[in-house]
Amino acid sequence: MQSRVLCLGGGARGPAVRRVRLLLRQVLGGGAAAARSGRLEIRALHGSGDTVTIGDVSFKLKTPKNPELVPQNYMTDSLAQSVVHHLRWIMQKDLLGQDVFLIGPPGPLRRSVAMQYLELTKREVEYIALSRDTTETDLKQRREIRDGSAFYLDQASCIRAATEGRILVLEGLEKAERNVLPVLNNLLENREMQLEDGRFLMSAERYDKLLQDHTKSELDSWKIVRVSEDFRVIALGLPVPKYSGNPLDPPLRSRFQARDVYHLPFKDHLQLLYSIGSNISTERISQLLSFATTLCSQESSALGLPDFPLDSLSAAVQILDSFPMMSVQHVIDWLYPYNVFLGKEGRTAVKDALKRFELQDSESHLLPRRITKVESVHRNKPFKADVTVRIGEKEVTFQVPAGTGLLKKRPRSDTFVRTSSHNQLLAEMMQSHMVKDMCLIGGKGCGKTVIAKEFADMLGYNIEPIMLYQDMTARDLLQQRYTLPNGDTAWRPSPLVTAALEGKLVILDGIHRINPGTLAVLQRLIHDRELTLYDGTRLLREDRYQNLKEELQISDEKLQERSIFPIHPSFRIVVLAEPPVIGSSTQQWLGPEFLTLFLFHNVRSLSKSEEIEVIKEMIPNVPSVAVEQLLSLTHKLRETNDATAQSLASSLSTRQLLRICRRLSQYPDENLYYAVNKACLSRFLPNLARSALHKNLQDSRIERSPDDVKKLEEKDYTCEINNGILKIGSVTMPIYNSTEKMKVPDVLFYENAQHMMVMEDMLKDFLLGEHLLLVGNQGVGKNKIVDRFLHLLNRPREYLQLHRDTTVQSLTLQPSVKDGLIIYEDSPLVKAVKFGHILVIDEADKAPTNVTCVLKTLVESGEMVLSDGRRIVANHAHVEGRENVIVIHPDFRMIVLANRPGFPFLGNDFFGTLGDIFSCHAVDNPKPQSELAMLKQYGPDVPEPILQKLVAAFGELRTLADQGIINYPYSTREVVNIVKHLQKFPTEGLANVVRNVFDFDSYNNEMREILISTLHKYGIPIGAKPTNVQLAKELPLPDHKFMGYWKVNQPGNAQQKLLCPTETQKIDVKGPVYLNIQGFPLERHEARSLSFTEELAFWTLPLGEVNLVCDVTVTKEEEAENVLYVTTCNPVSLYFMNVSSKSGYFVDLYDLFPRTVGNVWQPFVTVALLGNPLKGQVVLHEEESNVVLLLDTNNGALRRLLLLPDAQESAKRTSWWSSKEEMSNYKMCREFSHKNWLVFYKEAGNRLIVLDVLEGQTHTISLPINLKSVFLVAEDRWLLVENETNQKFLLTKRAHVEAEDSAVCQLYALSEEPADMGFGLTTVSELCMPHAVSSDQLSSENLSAAVGQKISSPNRIFSDEHNYATIVIGFPDLLSPSEVYSWKRNSSLSGKRASPSDPFYYGARRKTGAAKQTNCVTLLASNQIVRILAPGDVPLKDIYPKDVTPPQAAGYLEVTDLNSKKIKYIAIPRSQSLSPYTSWVSKISDADALLAPLGKVGLVSVDMGGGVRLWETGLDSLQQSLQDWRNMIGQEDGRPVQITIQRDSGLDVSSPKHGKVDPDNMPHVGGNTWAGGTGGRDTAGLGGKGGPYRLDAGHRVYQISQAEKDAVPEEVKRAAREMGEKAFKQSRSREVIVALYSALVRPHLEYCVQFWAPHYKKDVEVLERAKGKERQWLRHQAVGELDDAKIIDGLTGEKAIYKRRGELEPQPGSPQQKPKRLRLVVDVSGSMYRFNGVDGRLERSMEAVCMVMEAFENYEHKFKYDIVGHSGDGFDIALVGSDKVPKNNKQRLEILKIMHAHAQFCMSGDHTLEGTEHAIREIAKEEADEYFVIVLSDANLERYGIQPSRFAQVLTTNAQVNAFAIFIGSLGNQADRLQRTLPAGRSFIAMDTKEIPQILQQIFTSTMLSSA
Repeated sequence: MQSRVLCLGGGARGPAVRRVRLLLRQVLGGGAAAARSGRLEIRALHGSGDTVTIGDVSFKLKTPKNPELVPQNYMTDSLAQSVVHHLRWIMQKDLLGQDVFLIGPPGPLRRSVAMQYLELTKREVEYIALSRDTTETDLKQRREIRDGSAFYLDQASCIRAATEGRILVLEGLEKAERNVLPVLNNLLENREMQLEDGRFLMSAERYDKLLQDHTKSELDSWKIVRVSEDFRVIALGLPVPKYSGNPLDPPLRSRFQARDVYHLPFKDHLQLLYSIGSNISTERISQLLSFATTLCSQESSALGLPDFPLDSLSAAVQILDSFPMMSVQHVIDWLYPYNVFLGKEGRTAVKDALKRFELQDSESHLLPRRITKVESVHRNKPFKADVTVRIGEKEVTFQVPAGTGLLKKRPRSDTFVRTSSHNQLLAEMMQSHMVKDMCLIGGKGCGKTVIAKEFADMLGYNIEPIMLYQDMTARDLLQQRYTLPNGDTAWRPSPLVTAALEGKLVILDGIHRINPGTLAVLQRLIHDRELTLYDGTRLLREDRYQNLKEELQISDEKLQERSIFPIHPSFRIVVLAEPPVIGSSTQQWLGPEFLTLFLFHNVRSLSKSEEIEVIKEMIPNVPSVAVEQLLSLTHKLRETNDATAQSLASSLSTRQLLRICRRLSQYPDENLYYAVNKACLSRFLPNLARSALHKNLQDSRIERSPDDVKKLEEKDYTCEINNGILKIGSVTMPIYNSTEKMKVPDVLFYENAQHMMVMEDMLKDFLLGEHLLLVGNQGVGKNKIVDRFLHLLNRPREYLQLHRDTTVQSLTLQPSVKDGLIIYEDSPLVKAVKFGHILVIDEADKAPTNVTCVLKTLVESGEMVLSDGRRIVANHAHVEGRENVIVIHPDFRMIVLANRPGFPFLGNDFFGTLGDIFSCHAVDNPKPQSELAMLKQYGPDVPEPILQKLVAAFGELRTLADQGIINYPYSTREVVNIVKHLQKFPTEGLANVVRNVFDFDSYNNEMREILISTLHKYGIPIGAKPTNVQLAKELPLPDHKFMGYWKVNQPGNAQQKLLCPTETQKIDVKGPVYLNIQGFPLERHEARSLSFTEELAFWTLPLGEVNLVCDVTVTKEEEAENVLYVTTCNPVSLYFMNVSSKSGYFVDLYDLFPRTVGNVWQPFVTVALLGNPLKGQVVLHEEESNVVLLLDTNNGALRRLLLLPDAQESAKRTSWWSSKEEMSNYKMCREFSHKNWLVFYKEAGNRLIVLDVLEGQTHTISLPINLKSVFLVAEDRWLLVENETNQKFLLTKRAHVEAEDSAVCQLYALSEEPADMGFGLTTVSELCMPHAVSSDQLSSENLSAAVGQKISSPNRIFSDEHNYATIVIGFPDLLSPSEVYSWKRNSSLSGKRASPSDPFYYGARRKTGAAKQTNCVTLLASNQIVRILAPGDVPLKDIYPKDVTPPQAAGYLEVTDLNSKKIKYIAIPRSQSLSPYTSWVSKISDADALLAPLGKVGLVSVDMGGGVRLWETGLDSLQQSLQDWRNMIGQEDGRPVQITIQRDSGLDVSSPKHGKVDPDNMPHVGGNTWAGGTGGRDTAGLGGKGGPYRLDAGHRVYQISQAEKDAVPEEVKRAAREMGEKAFKQSRSREVIVALYSALVRPHLEYCVQFWAPHYKKDVEVLERAKGKERQWLRHQAVGELDDAKIIDGLTGEKAIYKRRGELEPQPGSPQQKPKRLRLVVDVSGSMYRFNGVDGRLERSMEAVCMVMEAFENYEHKFKYDIVGHSGDGFDIALVGSDKVPKNNKQRLEILKIMHAHAQFCMSGDHTLEGTEHAIREIAKEEADEYFVIVLSDANLERYGIQPSRFAQVLTTNAQVNAFAIFIGSLGNQADRLQRTLPAGRSFIAMDTKEIPQILQQIFTSTMLSSA
């Protein structure tokens, strides 16, 4: 008998210091001490009955039936004592026949102990790796089809182990889903189990008893099967709850005996490491192990640090053994990449431990620099390579596994540029490759895949890319079932298994996506290089396989017949992953178990210089300035801690930068600004992120110049096809010659500029070989654009629409069963790849991102494995005669369409996950012009004004959606549908048709209000009735009277004919200076929304409070291009705007005119508009100083025109300071300014100066009279009025006075002779001065209508203070006497001005003189004279009924219509702000508004507050407009209506009351007793009059007439209204505290809370919904939908082959969902109270606090909030505690009172910084899902010496806390200045309460971007 002893321990000591040697001797002892310390030995006695003895326990060996199933090469020559103790314990349990459970931390030790025991005792093993995908059939029996019938095979390892007497090793019990393992309970306890095929497993003991009474054949017929007495179970598992997983089921647990197999004891482990690392000092190894052990201690677990992977230490020591000079800290980082997965505290703890054990880097420790050479080893070692790495100054050569192919000889590659960091990374990867598989961790697009490929190329590896996805199962990883051609089921190995057999390098891409429970099946493959597959196949490590072969003396073929295969020695796994999200409960994939599997390398983003190097080498001709700017932006974003900037940086990965540069090199004229915005898809970013991007772009000097914008707008975007060449814009491409014409899309497409721009952009990328991604809202035309694009290119299309149930299988293949065979139909994706079609993937964001990510390997690597085993490859070279390979057709391209990420689409963020592998294009709704052009094509018969209204209204709604005020982004699709409807049914009104779109929102009141106000703003009369016509009341015009004649005294009388000499001189021009023309937005509102009035539209100019409007005029062009000019004084400025546009312009002339000193100089500026060729230029004239300026409104050039000689000019200047009475004004006549000439004169002066702007000269006409005023009644005939006498003169001149022409002008006196009627004008004193004279004549029709007789003659129409109108027939062309007809006023206007106490008249009295503006306009086309009168001049009693109070009006338009002989008075609403300069205002105008004609029949008025209103007064045009308006409303739609019987009750109302309640609810008609009656009076009911409110009792309604209703007295109406309001307030469930609020703050706080808090509350809900996750697929269900992946299992008869949607249980052990945490830090300092009167900041702060309290009500479980204040008294003043939030308005009011009182009485000082810092620090200590700190403050920091940079630093102190500042008060531009210095997106300015909810919404949605 032979005995063999395995010695454990031993005295292996390396060359160490004496002290260490002594220490070791004490720790380890020598060989002699072993016997004394009772150490265990294993003795194997060989002989007839071999025995193994461990210590005092012996086990008798049996000869295995299947020796190939006995584990090989697990035993080592020297086993650690701890392991021997474990083996002895297992042996004891084995002898007792008990099943054992080895429990312990993650790592291969437990498995290795189990295998060592089995090898020692020569036991056969059946191994099952349990995962979350393990089902009952994997444990019991699985059916297979053989020859068309389903049989149960004992494929399941459990059954084989039980019947054959093997040991069943179950690994990963905590991974299996609940209720799977209990099927083993009875087998474990009683060794019994009922099988699916009817057999029954019975324990050996009972079977043998039965065998004594029955024969074996009887037992066989009863289907009883004996369970071997040698059957045992060894279970391996992790302790749950310390590690994640399912806890053991108690019945299952009770059936096992447990043993804690902890890591090796320190001394055993130390000795093991010494034996590996003979080149490293023992002290170093000891420090390393001590550090590692520390990180596995209880204390470090308490800190939340995952266990250090102690088992990987041997790999680290092996590397250090080859590289003793290398940094140990660096190697530790590979084992335990703490910088990647630990937060700040964790990192600090690890660094402290490194310091403690002296493992920190010092200068003597080096890092590998680069690989210098790689050579094959040709000796007896195939598949090995010698690699030389430079480390420091030394070169070290070591051996690594190599691939099966040839090593790459050339160091350079076309697709890979080696930078220094790449060189270092590759060298480090080589070191890891020597010992273990590795994992590359890095952000998206940083080059992980490329590096892995380069690594494989260097070592001659063929790579096998495998894209991992979330719902990937263990079967997908290892083996899948399929059917053979004869219908039998079989198993197909996965690419991973084939790669293991063939020695490839497997790249597992996206390991962070896969479930850790699924990954468990790979642990044995990674640790031991062994694998057991579902069909029983075993893969063994090469040395074990060879060992087995030698031991059994059998050939490879024989072993393969027994399903045993060797794993190729070259086989390696490289895993690619994105960094875990620190602090996230769901995305922290890098746990203790995972750490034991790999060595980790962090792939950092390239440095700026490296990235430039890569870009320049890959794309040599890219403009270097652009590259520099682009990279400075990218690195700035990458280096900040801000989550928003980080998420933007992820859109600018190296891959995306290369794409941008490739495009810039091809199209150098393109702007970098657009490229970056396109790459980041900035159009759809949340506002915060967009502003952060914009700010960073500005900082990097990447801007779009106005020239670029202009170029883009002017570019010709058309497409044409010539000679087979397609041209879109400026890009051309040959048309594709397609054989499959039927697959080329053909779509109705109306071209518009914006869509053509997108298509040109797409074509550029298409030519560069990119795959395209189009992102946009719904209905913007993404599909149309793509179909049109493919139609133009003649490309066949394959179409794939994704949805939430799309699976990876359905994306690639569609399985079906035909004749018992599984047939796979190619999906459109596979067809497109095969035939080179374009694959259009629609709704890509609806599919789970884990499904769509399989597209990544297809786009990037050009490889993809299909579920039927076929493989798609990009390169023909890879085919090598292999079967089942599909080569990607060179013409294949993908175009993916997706909705934008975020609310309200709630799709998956396809762009975030896969955006950087596509070229992205944002598709937006067309711009207004493009949309209008397109709509015209859809609705050629729809009136253009209607289309314009639709385009404008929808444009505004989209803006509101972008701002987050409304949720639904209205698209072009909706407008097109409206236009199609109007085109088909033109009689239906627009107001009705738009409801087809907006009825979706009819139940959301808040949304409805916004929609209706927006539609009304653009004149879409939704909700208006055709009867709502509110035109002004018409009063009769007195009859006209013949007043006499005007006679031109004939030239015969020398006295009457005066010659006036003219003198011509050049004008002196000074300048130009260039002024800044600023734009401002116009909030234009259409006035005819709910009712039809004369008013067309209104908007307000942004005037200052002290600005006074002096002059208004409009260009004389056609209606479409009317430009309105308004001049103001104090300060002097000019506003101008197109009356139909959305924006206006403003020029400040403050510096050009002297400032006002006291009341001395009050400038008055008028404006004249020049015509072609000087269009766009205006002449400004200041009347007191006679300054004439020429301003070009196109470019801001301003010139001064000097009309008078200098001497007079300087003399005049002194009069600026003289007293007012001495001054006389200069006037400008501008009737013919459109012909570029103007006339100037001085009041009481005797000269006329004609300025010819084009010629640049003046003609001065000297007159013999002193002028009062001048009217240019025709170009060559002017009416002059003499100063004192009001005597009129006619001046005739040549139409064009030329310089050399000395002809003088002639002056004729006009005499006014009264008619011979005994009364009329008799004395000169009654001669009156006209207010307005037309410069053209009335048409014959209008003239005839006015005077009541058919007449055709030259004429002029006048108006003055005594007459409504005067017509002079024959004047000025005929020299014969002209007839004068007048419509006289009852009392002249001047007579009414004596009542300053008149309550309707606003403004102080003028001392003397008439107002400068007469506000009188003649409208010749509509035969009207319109003037503005002060309210005191208007017969209000005639217009308004007795009991109606006239409205507050700035003035009234008096419209005198000579056609209808009627007068109308139209009130001009009073402006919101009134000027304090009342006397100055009264000098300008008698009323508070000015008037100008607009076009031929329109008017424009501008009131003193800057309110611009457009009016329509002409009868014909009003009738036409009314008809159009009624057409827009349309007929009432055909809804069922109540039957109403109209009756006049004949009874009067008394006072409103509720009425009695009828208990029988009988119908009551008329009367005033019962509540709920109809057609009655006083009571609550329907159809009656005078009741307090409506009450429907469900009866037929008897309706009284509207006239009767209108006759109800006003006091009754008021009483009814009050009663109704009271009932409304009582009916609300909430306590009404209006009175309390108003007692404390202004009443609009209540409004703010009622209107904005629900809005904000909605934001909170949106945030919740947006962050909520969709339900997931639950697999292995007995009911539900058939799971494609389990069709074959279904064929074989399995039951759990369904899947259904359900809430996925959280990953076992993952932390529960925590609430979001918000802290509001409010400023309650003294400055808030002090300056509240200036800008309302304290009120705004209180409103914001109130809003937050109101909005978070009922959300306490989701949001925990508290509110703290800061002031001079301190920085942490508790206002609302998170546990004591106010529940009702009363409690909320208390908090507001405290705020108000604190601000009033606190000490001065500021603690903004301290308060913010404290809030951020404290909030982060609590557990929460997300943290928000919002600081509400005034911008008054400078006053307390607080630097903005310091505040910025505080806001960003903790990356986990989203801290923001909202400035709600600012003196001057404090807040603007402060905001510019703070980080982008961290600060907001809210000078209006309604902005606060929008800001808060932006804050919340911005974090979705970073945490998505």
